[in-house]
Amino acid sequence: MARYCYSSYKLFLLIFFVSLFFSDSVAQTISVSGKITASRFPVKKAKITFVNSSDTTVQFSSFTDDNGNYRIDIVTSVESDFTIPSSFSLGQSYPNPFSSSAAIPYGLHKESDVKVTIYDVLGRVVRKFNVGRQNVGSHNILWDGRNGVGQKVANGIYFYKLEAGGESQVKKMIFNQNGSGLVPLPSGFTFEKLNKNSAVLESDEYSVRIGNGYDTMPYVIEEEYGTVNLKNDTTINFAVSYLPTASVNTENKRQIIRGYGAANIVQWRADMTDSEIETAFGTGDGQLGFSILRIRIQPQSSLWSTNVPTAKKAHEMGVTIVASPWSPPASMKTNNNLVGGELREDAYDDYAAHLNSFVEYMASQGVPVYAVSVQNEPDITVTYESCDWNADQMIKFLRENAPDVGTKVMAPESYQFRRELSDPILNDSLACANLDILAGHIYGGGLAPYPLAEEKGKEIWMTEHLTGSDNQVSPNSWTEAFPVAEEINDVMKSGMSAYIWWYIVRFYGPISDGEFNSGKKGEITKKGYVMSQFSRFIRPGFYRVESETAPFLSNFDVTAYQDPQTKKLVIVAINSSDSQKEYVIRINENVSSFTTYTTSANKNCEMGNNATVSDGKLFFSMEPKSITTFISN
Repeated sequence: MARYCYSSYKLFLLIFFVSLFFSDSVAQTISVSGKITASRFPVKKAKITFVNSSDTTVQFSSFTDDNGNYRIDIVTSVESDFTIPSSFSLGQSYPNPFSSSAAIPYGLHKESDVKVTIYDVLGRVVRKFNVGRQNVGSHNILWDGRNGVGQKVANGIYFYKLEAGGESQVKKMIFNQNGSGLVPLPSGFTFEKLNKNSAVLESDEYSVRIGNGYDTMPYVIEEEYGTVNLKNDTTINFAVSYLPTASVNTENKRQIIRGYGAANIVQWRADMTDSEIETAFGTGDGQLGFSILRIRIQPQSSLWSTNVPTAKKAHEMGVTIVASPWSPPASMKTNNNLVGGELREDAYDDYAAHLNSFVEYMASQGVPVYAVSVQNEPDITVTYESCDWNADQMIKFLRENAPDVGTKVMAPESYQFRRELSDPILNDSLACANLDILAGHIYGGGLAPYPLAEEKGKEIWMTEHLTGSDNQVSPNSWTEAFPVAEEINDVMKSGMSAYIWWYIVRFYGPISDGEFNSGKKGEITKKGYVMSQFSRFIRPGFYRVESETAPFLSNFDVTAYQDPQTKKLVIVAINSSDSQKEYVIRINENVSSFTTYTTSANKNCEMGNNATVSDGKLFFSMEPKSITTFISN
């Protein structure tokens, strides 16, 4: 690894040592740099400490940056009248000014709960670190120059305040992100034995300890490495053992969650029974906890009444009702047929009135419809009830007719969330203003973040998908069900606010219809239990919050959610490997324990033992190919 070019910085470092720690002192230093990796991936914010063999109280520490790189300057001799503070102390951040990250060093003379807060010059809070309880000794934390929502702060002066044991101190720091990219990583120093008028270390041999800081990713299995001789500037790389690690930061909100659900399409399938309705929308043990019901807007208004029984019961249970048309009435179409064709241009007003009539009818029956789609899958050719729309036609309807529908409007509900159909809508100011929900399906494509929709402030909903309909031998096998856990996880990470399956009651759905060896009619299937790991515990109005997993190829993933009212935190973890694995989650929230529920090959949303959080870390073991939901107590 090439050595850093840093002569000017080395001079600054020497001056820094002298001014911060000593008066009338002289120091000699050796620079050590390198990289720390875990399974070839860089370890972020790992703590590396060089311990002198002749005097183990003489230690020099640093942290890796986001690329796993570190650099430490080892003081080999010093003359000083330096004495160790015996009280609570806050050191100057280092380096200062800084361009990428800075260490904030502090000393504790008694065990204390520690909090560090960053303020701008106007006294506004920029970032909070609830470090938790720490022992007596020297410590430090890293600040990467980002605020609580992950954005880089502006260049300028900032203040950092340390609170511990009923005491507090404040110091100033300078951020300049235009500084040299070669500024090394921040360091913290311990000089317990260098408190004499002169000191020359008796040995140039050091052991190396690699461990965890406040936010090391992934979590390192702490280890001490054998002796190394340090006589000249050198580069040393380390490979460490680790636990796959997730971090959860509730300060950084992502999308609002509207819910999870599925469709009940009467005429095409039998209506749901009262027992199936309770199973689908109840939130207790042995229930799915669905909070969204999707229904069909039939072309014939005489059939609308068939939607009412199930939709009304669901609404009374607090469920959100959305509706999609598969075709306008045949009389409004270019081919006078319910299959294919297009909506005639002179019938746009009539079609808007048709949709509005459905909304008004359902409301008169005690079923408010939250949102209506313009068209189900306007972009594919099929042999069943359908209608073709292109982007220009969809834009025209949204611009001129959407306000007449009488409720929120969803579009375009394309088959694969095709951007060529939705991007033009988002880029048309009036059509976009009249669009409430950007909706789409993910049949073979479209499952990805949508920055343009987020930029326009639109909620993104996944309103239909199914898998396993061609498996009529073992539709409820774990092999069929487990990928649904990964899919919902990916939908949430893509920034979508809703996940809606196809039929609720079907042999390949969450509740069995009794066909094709799918179980007894009305029973929850394996897919259903997987869905309930999200739908029972992540309720409408929750927000997804920031989560990160490292290494990213570890067959481990996590999404996290929080109720903004109660602050209840829900974490969903997925082990995609074929073996039992140990994991750790770092949590910024002050949570002491979680209730757990697991679905695996042998468990069906089964409640497990409470999981305890220690020092902001949750350690746990997961079964092969399993999903566990953690609900904060």
